[in-house]
Amino acid sequence: FMKRRQDELKHESTYLQQLSRKDETSTSGNLAVDEKTQWILEEIESRRTKRRQARMLSGNCNHQEGTSSDDELPSAEMIDFQKSQGDILQKQKKVFEDVHDDFCNIQNILLKFQQWREKFPDSYYEAFISLCIPKLLNPLVRVQLIDWNPLKLDSTGLKEMPWFKSVEEFMDSSVEDSKKESSSDKKILSTIINKTIIPRLTDFVEFLWDPLSTSQTTSLITHCRVILEEHSICENEVSKSKQDLLKSIVSRMKKAVEDDVFIPLYPKSAVENKTSPHSKFQERQFWSGLKLFHNILLWNGLLTDDTLQELGLGKLLNRYLIIALLNATPGPDVVKKCNQVAACLPEKWFENSATRTSIPQLENFIQFLLQSAQKLSRSEFRDKVEEIILILVKIKALNQAESFIGEHHLDHLKSLIKKD
Repeated sequence: FMKRRQDELKHESTYLQQLSRKDETSTSGNLAVDEKTQWILEEIESRRTKRRQARMLSGNCNHQEGTSSDDELPSAEMIDFQKSQGDILQKQKKVFEDVHDDFCNIQNILLKFQQWREKFPDSYYEAFISLCIPKLLNPLVRVQLIDWNPLKLDSTGLKEMPWFKSVEEFMDSSVEDSKKESSSDKKILSTIINKTIIPRLTDFVEFLWDPLSTSQTTSLITHCRVILEEHSICENEVSKSKQDLLKSIVSRMKKAVEDDVFIPLYPKSAVENKTSPHSKFQERQFWSGLKLFHNILLWNGLLTDDTLQELGLGKLLNRYLIIALLNATPGPDVVKKCNQVAACLPEKWFENSATRTSIPQLENFIQFLLQSAQKLSRSEFRDKVEEIILILVKIKALNQAESFIGEHHLDHLKSLIKKD
């Protein structure tokens, strides 16, 4: 899907550039388009039309073009995929069909160790069984994970998996004293998560996750939160596994910004007509970039503020989205986009009540808001100035908002700024 999206983006962009050159030179006749590009453009429009019709039937009228994940498979490919998936799941059931339950059923295996621990605790702990169990269970847990897809919203949560419950029960039944802390059974679950689950999750991040998909990102965050916040222990080995996962997440999002974000700038004459192909393409690309911006900032709480601000604000907002806003005509549409940008920003970044200036990476956005407010105050859309002041207040640009209100004698807006 991601490669298809990038290929289609290149073809559509190239086609529109050719169209612009034709318009500039006033060449008569139809634009010559190669057969492959024509086929791709028709496929893109066909999928958009189907999604548009589906939204109309479902009553979804607030959708912005460009925010769809565009991950529909042709029916023939979908049938092949489902068949392959079904074959794999059938083979999964046969992996241990010739193995006795005592050696392939996690609950039965742990019961044997539990009996040993209860009857002969000294020999059990001296054998450091807590170090052996994660290795022993690794292939059995991996078999249970074959049909687990952490990118799907309806995927099974780790806590609901049979292996997880069995290991938890085994740990809860353990009675230990401080002398046996070095061979503690209490770390078994964390070790399994570190050795088996996190590497599996990292593979999904590196090879399958599409950061432009909000549903995939939301599901992935849910699983990461359980793993990284609830079942993390402060051992160097575990810490490395966790760091590898987080590095993969950041790396994948950086790649998405580099490969998937493209906001073209066309002559004013090409985009004045909102129904023109250039205007529609530019709009779709802006909203697609904003969707990625939103998905990146959903990681608030799992990734550090510095990382999110560098990636979301530095690489995406300041490098792409602001440029698109600067080239737009000031009006309700621009104010709507600014509101959407502000809505994506984590509230905790602005919780300090003593602060009257915003974070440095938002300076370009703040300057754009002030310029827009100035232009709007002299236009038929002067009532939209209040919305811009509210955005400035939300992102703690209080000094700038106060100065603007004073300079333009907008005394009726002073109440929007809360005094400490």
